[in-house]
Amino acid sequence: MKLPEWRPTAPVQRLNLYWLANAGVEVAVLRLDLIDQQVSGNKWFKLAPYIEAAARQGAQGLISLGGAHSNHLHALAAAGNRFGFQTVGLLRGNPQLTPTSAELEQLSMELHWLGYGGYRGRNLPGFWQPWRSRYPQLLPVPEGGGGLLGAQGCQLLVEMVRSQLDQLDWPDYHAWWLAVGTGTTLAGLVLAEAGAHPVYGALAVPARHGAQLQISSVLTQAQQADQGYRLLDAARGGFAKVDTLLLDFMQACEAESEMLFEPLYTAKALLALREQVEQGAFPRGTRLIFVHTGGLQGRAAALAKGL
Repeated sequence: MKLPEWRPTAPVQRLNLYWLANAGVEVAVLRLDLIDQQVSGNKWFKLAPYIEAAARQGAQGLISLGGAHSNHLHALAAAGNRFGFQTVGLLRGNPQLTPTSAELEQLSMELHWLGYGGYRGRNLPGFWQPWRSRYPQLLPVPEGGGGLLGAQGCQLLVEMVRSQLDQLDWPDYHAWWLAVGTGTTLAGLVLAEAGAHPVYGALAVPARHGAQLQISSVLTQAQQADQGYRLLDAARGGFAKVDTLLLDFMQACEAESEMLFEPLYTAKALLALREQVEQGAFPRGTRLIFVHTGGLQGRAAALAKGL
């Protein structure tokens, strides 16, 4: 496989919401959702180092894991289809047709459904052995594009923002705010910031999913102190749990800001931010960077699930 020459960038745009204005807090959104219609959000930045590694090793493609609505697998399949490399997806649960799984097949990704018990074994020693034997030509990628390589791919987001501060008329920013699943993007920001600015992560999944452990592991591998960030609970009862309050809030923010969000990650992060702002966690004059991590390809299915 050849190394793609694509190097996308994303704009930074002000977020205009009444509750931010009332609190005197300024927020600018890093619009990773706008980099591409298919290879969207933070997913490309986590995948890019794995694609580079696969090309260096002479692999023919990548194999990874995710659920039936996985934004990660969708981005991987779209990248493989566009840049001409093989992709295989190992999916959680039993065979089911969702808009995402249908599109994965349309994008030429080969799918294997592991059941729920089989998928739970993804972190056990030896999980990858049979798949390496079956697909020796493919490079395995951790769930969600996690690990040190994925985090390193997200480090460039810091410079992407800093290069656009003049357009915001900001001398600097005070902190980052983003939704957290595996914690890979947050770890990348922490690595790049090296203590210069704190990073706040709104946990869109329960703590038992292990984001804290994964972040700590990445920072340890990078020989960086396990600090410079704070995790807050924003799961609202569990992974992919959607409620009326969240949906009403998301739709109100979309109408006011003219930006689209999705209820599983970005809307949960935004609601958690409002709670912190209204509790006085940030003094007037605070400037925050909110990372829009994408995920809009699964928005319709997530909304239908919540109604």
